[in-house]
Amino acid sequence: MTYWQSKKVLITGAGGFIGSHLLERLVQEGARVRAFIRYNSRNEIGLLRLVPRETLHNIEIIHGDLRDSEAIRSAVRDVDTVFHLCALIAIPYSYRHPREVIETNIMGTLNVLMAAHDMGIRRIVNTSTSEVYGTAQYTPIDEDHPLQGQSPYAASKIGADKIAESFYRSFNLPVVTLRPFNTFGPRQSARAVIPTIISQALTRDELKLGSLDTWRDFTYVSDTAEAYLKIAETEGILGEEIHLGTNRTVSIRELVEIIYGILGKTPNIISEEQRQRPEKSEVKKLHSTFEKAQRLIGWQPQVRLEEGLRRTINWIADHPQFFNPDEYAF
Repeated sequence: MTYWQSKKVLITGAGGFIGSHLLERLVQEGARVRAFIRYNSRNEIGLLRLVPRETLHNIEIIHGDLRDSEAIRSAVRDVDTVFHLCALIAIPYSYRHPREVIETNIMGTLNVLMAAHDMGIRRIVNTSTSEVYGTAQYTPIDEDHPLQGQSPYAASKIGADKIAESFYRSFNLPVVTLRPFNTFGPRQSARAVIPTIISQALTRDELKLGSLDTWRDFTYVSDTAEAYLKIAETEGILGEEIHLGTNRTVSIRELVEIIYGILGKTPNIISEEQRQRPEKSEVKKLHSTFEKAQRLIGWQPQVRLEEGLRRTINWIADHPQFFNPDEYAF
């Protein structure tokens, strides 16, 4: 019997990339999973359509909007643990619609925290992002690194994280903030750089990208899902902020070379202005230490970048219908 056997959990953003992998893992562990998914008139369930049918038969799906406090209270009721992943995460979208991003990410998180507080939830795992740091002032980035909002999205996540911190300090809310650095893997959309590169590399002679001289720290999605479980299980870490990363950073240029090397191809790169962030908003370098995660929850990455890329290449090759290499997905 696992720790999660028969425990009732809520995942907000369960239809997203990381959320769908976390949901699968929790169902495998025997948890009773409630999935909160943003409502649309087509009653779509996002990436949960790609999980095994038997997994879907073992979950409860609730449709709603994170900004609706009553919908959130209904979703939180009677659960042991809340995994809060729901957010608007596309940085280019936050340039176009900052109000929607800020309302969703800040007020939505407030709704989750208030509901969890009122209903006496055992543990809330709040999902942050490495974007809260902006361009690294020193590397590797640890949890004491200064925060810098270089996009409306980053600012919204800083706000959400600080509200979570305030609820811990003010109301003893049992919240822990998990801060992943650039998770990747199967099911990730072409909004992210790795699927963008792979989907073009598999089907096109040219590779259209934005900046090639930014640096990122990539964690494979199964490692990220494992960290969620560990951070929710471990005692004595309430109020903490914990990084997920690999202590390895690669430039986008180097990433292209690795992917094309796996495929046995030579890239023909075209840099497009529309794919580049405004100069002062571009995050030049992200490079994480996972020392705190290793010390507090016993987590460290297991899947190396090259192996994770091979798995992701295979998945995208098997699911070409989900990608349009000629379209810039913002």
